[in-house]
Amino acid sequence: MTGPDPETKMQFLFALRSRGVTDAQVLDAMEQIDRGPFVRGIFAERAYEDTPLPIACGQTISQPSVVGLMTQALQVSPRDTVLEVGTGSGYQAAILSKLARRVYTIDRHARLVQEARALFDALSLPNVTSLVGDGSFGLPDQAPFDRIIVTAAAEDPPGPLLAQLKPGGIMVVPVGQSDAVQTLIRVRKTQAGLEYDELRPVRFVPLLEGLGKDT
Repeated sequence: MTGPDPETKMQFLFALRSRGVTDAQVLDAMEQIDRGPFVRGIFAERAYEDTPLPIACGQTISQPSVVGLMTQALQVSPRDTVLEVGTGSGYQAAILSKLARRVYTIDRHARLVQEARALFDALSLPNVTSLVGDGSFGLPDQAPFDRIIVTAAAEDPPGPLLAQLKPGGIMVVPVGQSDAVQTLIRVRKTQAGLEYDELRPVRFVPLLEGLGKDT
């Protein structure tokens, strides 16, 4: 797959830095993973803009700076196993694959999982496992996880996901009503309990239970 021209890539990375993505490893991962193949159809020409774009099944691919900030907040290390709830286009999971030992990603829409899986294969990302399922209940068979990232908004950090987070683990999740401003939250699981940090306002599609109609 051919990537963007050098000037476009430079502008893309500059936009990330200017919006607060400063972690060198995260920036390197985002430089390695070309956003282009994850944006299809009439929006493909806008793949390198720092904006969310529509994808299939009524979902969106998040704007790159938000992907970068969420990844940075997750503080992934090379030995970590990560769960992503909400595969979407697969872009976030692909970036995580460059930082973690193993990435599990789950989505309620079978079409999105199939399309993302094809991209993971094309990009030779063997450490990503993509599954169709109700992500609001996590992935108990593979738990516990070092890191959990949720790319849809919940009213509160979901209890089943918190239960699947290892002690010392981190979860990043948008919290708030779907029709109002949401807040990106980082949750740390410590021996004393859960610590919460509010990171920034965001807007994501809602986290829904059940499987999509295409499944």
